[in-house]
Amino acid sequence: MPKLRPLHLILAVIALVAIALPLIVTHLVPTARTEASTPSILKQRRVVPRVTPPPVEPVEYAAIAPEDARAINAAVPFVKGPVPPARPFRFVGGAEDFARAADCLAAAAYYEAGDDAVGESAVVQVVLNRLRHPAFPKTVCGVVFQGAERTTGCQFTFTCDGALRRTPSPAAWTRARDIATKALRGAVYKPVGWATHYHTDWVVPYWSSSLDKIAELHTHLFFRWTGWWGTGPAFNRGQQPGEATVSKLAAISEYHRGGAALGDDVQLADAVPFFGRTPAPLAGDRDTFLTALNPAQADTFQTMALASCGDRQRCKFMGWTEPDAMAFTLPLTPDQMNAMSFSYIRDRGSNFERALWNCDEFKKRTPCMKRLTLRAAPAPRENVRGPSELDGVRRKAEAAEPPPGNAAGVE
Repeated sequence: MPKLRPLHLILAVIALVAIALPLIVTHLVPTARTEASTPSILKQRRVVPRVTPPPVEPVEYAAIAPEDARAINAAVPFVKGPVPPARPFRFVGGAEDFARAADCLAAAAYYEAGDDAVGESAVVQVVLNRLRHPAFPKTVCGVVFQGAERTTGCQFTFTCDGALRRTPSPAAWTRARDIATKALRGAVYKPVGWATHYHTDWVVPYWSSSLDKIAELHTHLFFRWTGWWGTGPAFNRGQQPGEATVSKLAAISEYHRGGAALGDDVQLADAVPFFGRTPAPLAGDRDTFLTALNPAQADTFQTMALASCGDRQRCKFMGWTEPDAMAFTLPLTPDQMNAMSFSYIRDRGSNFERALWNCDEFKKRTPCMKRLTLRAAPAPRENVRGPSELDGVRRKAEAAEPPPGNAAGVE
């Protein structure tokens, strides 16, 4: 076997190292993994200083497969500590503003969560939380349709992705509007706290890294701002009156069709704002409303009646401030009629319209309901008035001009 010359030996060693080195590196250094499900943006954390409101970023999603997105979202821990509920909301504005706000809120609830009462309640709470935060618009419709004029940048995707072409069923729309109305009256969905953002678990928005994950509901995850901006004191802005008409809702909301204002065609005094929801009509009689009233909101009774009756040709609205005295069916008993606090009756065919008050209860309100004389057990003889006095009372009652129906506006 021939001997290797020193030069050949050196060349052989170099060749051996050249072949072995890549193998050694391959074993010692782990192979770089392509993690499409871990965008670098999610590894960033930032807390916005208290002096500057946090930016409202457009809705943009990382290009990730749904199964990868679910894995990422599941790996994000929930924030530690309590999740205090939001404060009850108090609506500011008149009957038209209230109706428009309720329909904007109902649209957000239905199109974002579907016909699911729990999910709709959570969406509604997020909208109202946003309204009270300095970073967002100050009307309900302004919050819901923020950025809707752009193909990108809308804050609620249903406002710019064509979803509004799908019309909810009447029953689903009624349920969504009822949830929205209750929230505008002060109902709070506590589990989502002061959440201002949410997304489904099969997507990863680029803003996820900057927020605290606080709740999970079905397939939706809810977030609040980090630091002070996610605490109750940060939600310190008031609502501005004047809910705009949103043409995109014209197909499902009569209050967004640019029609005449509520009450424009009646002769009553200007209506004042009310903060309750309009009651539902009686089953089997869509022109009659029986409802409980809050005596502290007497200034709102007339507007509530007008909003309830809408454009009906004939309508009867009757309310009681004493729940135990309230009627739930017709006909009314004499006791229920005497206990009635307020009534509104309309018959446009007879050119008649009137609001009446229980002046024993509301002494400074007019015109007053006529009270019914109820028969009682025979009284002691000395307390009974003489025939001539009773006859005089009867003659006065018969001479008075009766309104349509009875004293309370009930036929």
